[in-house]
Amino acid sequence: MDDPNHYIAEEAETEYGLVSSYNEWDPLEEVVVGRIDDAVVPEWHVTLESTMPEVSWDFFRRNGGQRFPQDMLDKAKEEIEGFVRVLRNEGIVVQRPRPVDQQLPFATPQWQSKGSLYSAMPRDTFLVVGNDIIEAPMAWRNRYFEPNAFRPLLKGYFKKGARWTSAPKPELSDELYRQDFKHPESMAEMMYAVTEFEPVFDAADFARCGRDIFAQKSNVTNDMGIAWLQRHLGDDYRVHVIDVVDTHPMHIDATFTPLAPGKVLINPERINELPPMFDNWEKLVPPRPTIDITQEFSMCSNWIVANTFMLDEKRVFVEASEEPLLRQFEAWGFEPIPYSLINFNRFGGGFHCCTLDVRRRGGLESYFE
Repeated sequence: MDDPNHYIAEEAETEYGLVSSYNEWDPLEEVVVGRIDDAVVPEWHVTLESTMPEVSWDFFRRNGGQRFPQDMLDKAKEEIEGFVRVLRNEGIVVQRPRPVDQQLPFATPQWQSKGSLYSAMPRDTFLVVGNDIIEAPMAWRNRYFEPNAFRPLLKGYFKKGARWTSAPKPELSDELYRQDFKHPESMAEMMYAVTEFEPVFDAADFARCGRDIFAQKSNVTNDMGIAWLQRHLGDDYRVHVIDVVDTHPMHIDATFTPLAPGKVLINPERINELPPMFDNWEKLVPPRPTIDITQEFSMCSNWIVANTFMLDEKRVFVEASEEPLLRQFEAWGFEPIPYSLINFNRFGGGFHCCTLDVRRRGGLESYFE
């Protein structure tokens, strides 16, 4: 682990910019990038059964609560630190969460956990809408205290004028979870791992498009969570639920991603039809993945290659080893920046997941008539 005292010294010198981010494509100026240090294997739970590739189930059952193997962490860390260097070389201000001990056990009056998960995916934990940083009420118990690693950053942004909102802290009691959950074989059998006991959502189940925000219901995001966000944001924003064809949904950013005004990336296996408001938009359908990370441990599907990140309306980070997707982005008129996060992907995230764009140069607009 990094020396915490060294981190504190860096933190004291950090200059925080104003928080302002309304969409996924305005020119990026400041971003938070996660850390993979000391990630802990999640304990087996219905929220894993409903979302994780079956090839990894035995690994979770055998190793829940233990630190991930060091070689896996080292390879992923090398990639994410290299990604940080690339961003900084582009002139982007990059902030990082503080290192924390993920193996510390904790408990509430209703349940206990052998440890946390990681602070690798700020996109799961926070949703930035304008100058508001919203802490998500996440449904995985081991992620209950995940925002704590980002607290120094949140306080810094708050002092610069940002709004700082925490959604109602969920109980995460047994009533939230489907005790009779069975993994659906088709959409006709679809059931979700979470009930409507209380509002829960992961921030990565939302995509921002100015005044319009698009959501999916999933195994970590329920109707109450989506309703809470709409009421919190008020009349200035409209939250729309996208119809997704996915029997293990968790996070929308490899399924549906607005890339620029009038251009949206859609997963050909998960999106059959978009709302009529997209009739005049160009629907960009990526080629099916050529890489395969599901032959061994992985926390996501091969469609993680569709998890991209925009520097602006043209420049986009794309998995370097996914040649057909790189060429397709060029054909669509974008300027792909090839970089590889293959080892990091195994921990359940890509370029969009490991970043939280806190400042983009642009204002609040409506992109639909």
